[in-house]
Amino acid sequence: MSQAALRKTLIVLTTLGLLWAGYLTYVHYSGANPVCSLKGDPCAAVQKSRYSELVGVPVALIGAIGYLFILASLLASDGERARFATTSLTLGGFGFSAYLTYREVFTLHKICEDCVASAIIMTILMGLSIWRFLRADDELAPAGPPGATQSAIVDTTKPLGNAS
Repeated sequence: MSQAALRKTLIVLTTLGLLWAGYLTYVHYSGANPVCSLKGDPCAAVQKSRYSELVGVPVALIGAIGYLFILASLLASDGERARFATTSLTLGGFGFSAYLTYREVFTLHKICEDCVASAIIMTILMGLSIWRFLRADDELAPAGPPGATQSAIVDTTKPLGNAS
């Protein structure tokens, strides 16, 4: 996959995550029950739990803001700093999603499918952004014949130590 295709994939996934988190933020503030196909409506229980807010701010809004920052880093110029920012933001988002998933499973004993979907999107974003960051220099290196290794060019016509 080319760098451009990888970047576009990240943008699409981030937009999807932003829309999902935006929907969950709307559900939080409107007081409506989230659409949930699981028996017993665990999504509403998770959305109304004390873990649905952090210092009075809905975690869905925190997620939407996180996705917005990720999108901004992807729309910035495609330099090393922007790729590092994207990777850092997705690592943070992954960690936050892991914490919330832990709370769902081990504290609330409920699984919100909307939350799981957002966590899956963030996990994929993290993996792809790490891949994009680590392989960025590969496309910048000069291409040589397949199987050839790069070596330093040494000018053997000038003696060592000659400063001319």
